[in-house]
Amino acid sequence: MNNYWNKIIYKLWSPVYDIFFNAGPFLAARKNVFHGITINHQQQVLVVGVGTGADLELLDLDGMEITAIDYSEDMLNQARKKFKDSSIQFIEMDAQQMTFADNQFDVVIGSLILSVVPHAEDCFKEMERVLKPGGEILLFDKFLPREKKLSLPKKMIRPAIKLLGTDIGLDFDRLVENNNGTLLVKEDVPVLFNGMYRKIVLSKQRI
Repeated sequence: MNNYWNKIIYKLWSPVYDIFFNAGPFLAARKNVFHGITINHQQQVLVVGVGTGADLELLDLDGMEITAIDYSEDMLNQARKKFKDSSIQFIEMDAQQMTFADNQFDVVIGSLILSVVPHAEDCFKEMERVLKPGGEILLFDKFLPREKKLSLPKKMIRPAIKLLGTDIGLDFDRLVENNNGTLLVKEDVPVLFNGMYRKIVLSKQRI
């Protein structure tokens, strides 16, 4: 995967994305992910890879300060249409090289983004960088099951799946290991397809 290819793929996905990933089991999983999540209206929230705005539909937006980024202008336009009367700031930006200041946001939300970007490690490090100490990262994504390797059939189809704009072989534990040690996993639970998709909550330790 690369950014140029992702722009092409998600231009094609943008008109129909919600039909596949914001309905049925995916919608149920998103609701599960955001259930019990409390965000103070004084907090600054960053949504990384906002896509068509599926996650925003599950937040109480009244009075909330939200910045939402995506590399695909076509996906962003879908989100803008849904929330044209909101105060959400939509920005076209590479999640692997964010232009925000260090320690800027209280909450960072990333749904189906780490498995999409060409370099998940860079995106994850950027999420940590822009998060304030004491803040939280909320993830909803697909990862390898814990302590399991990718099966041979999945290894064979992985390159083809990447052409569709996503990766089925991402190891979350490795992402955390490669982090600088400031993030603590508070919650890690399966939410979809026998644990292929997980809800993960991390907090940034105060130094």
